[in-house]
Amino acid sequence: MDAVVQWVRTSWTKRSRGGAEATRRNAVPVSFVLPARAVPFVQEIKISEAVGFEPREELTHPPYRSDVRLQLAADQLQVELLAAAWGAPRRHRRPPTVRLARGEWLRWHINYRFAGMNGGATTYRLDTLNLAHGDVPADTFLGEPPRFIDERAHIW
Repeated sequence: MDAVVQWVRTSWTKRSRGGAEATRRNAVPVSFVLPARAVPFVQEIKISEAVGFEPREELTHPPYRSDVRLQLAADQLQVELLAAAWGAPRRHRRPPTVRLARGEWLRWHINYRFAGMNGGATTYRLDTLNLAHGDVPADTFLGEPPRFIDERAHIW
């Protein structure tokens, strides 16, 4: 399956919910330049309050993570983002599967609150999935997405 997957995962605590830290968090990009690599690949960029919101990149090959389901049907790539099982709020109504023709791409936002996981503080996360069907130029995800799904919710 020829897919370029870029996950941008930004995480923070209550410390970055307001003021100067929130300004830094909100300035974090939701897309990055793709590496020069043969398709298929997964680029995961983790950005967290713990490291001053500095991006940390990891490149892997498929299989894809369990939080996105990809299936090829009639020469189109079917994309379904699977919400994190432990994240709040629960999403009972979800967008339908998205179909991408070769060369098309999408951006999908979803956010979560994780309350006191493993005895720790409440954490928050914004996941951005930038995904293209087939090989695309390195700067593809820097532009405006032709397909955009926004599942961000109020995560008090």
